[in-house]
Amino acid sequence: MKGQPTRYHLAQVNIAKARAPLDHPLMKGFVDQLDHINALAERSPGFVWRLQTEEGDATAIRVFEDPLIIVNLSVWESVESLKDYVYAGEHLQVLRSKRDWMERLPSPSLALWWLPAGELPDGAMARERLERLRLEGPSADVFTFARPFPMPARLGEFA
Repeated sequence: MKGQPTRYHLAQVNIAKARAPLDHPLMKGFVDQLDHINALAERSPGFVWRLQTEEGDATAIRVFEDPLIIVNLSVWESVESLKDYVYAGEHLQVLRSKRDWMERLPSPSLALWWLPAGELPDGAMARERLERLRLEGPSADVFTFARPFPMPARLGEFA
């Protein structure tokens, strides 16, 4: 019905550049916890979907030319539910160890945006949102935890 609010979900992409290929001994600690951390996300309140292969993770999915760039793409019910998962509990411990396995990137590595419920993001959309954030900074179209934007009130409000 025209004028009624449409429900949105929060899409998120974060990328990291591995210090070595995933089969290198340096990356063992990271690889060993992937299944557990992915399962933890899926059990978290507000989780909707995540990009993955039949093997259960997204490490083999190439979204960027650099084979060391790892992509995490997921959908959540709200900024709060994603933030609770990222900055609490076991995931926070992994986040604190990130430098052991990942290099610092010169451009934004996290982008958030609202997506109509039922739609799923893809690799091209994730690349585009990260690039838009890099070029234009946070906006209603793409933002960060530090500068979140509210869910649109109705379909088509944000691009």
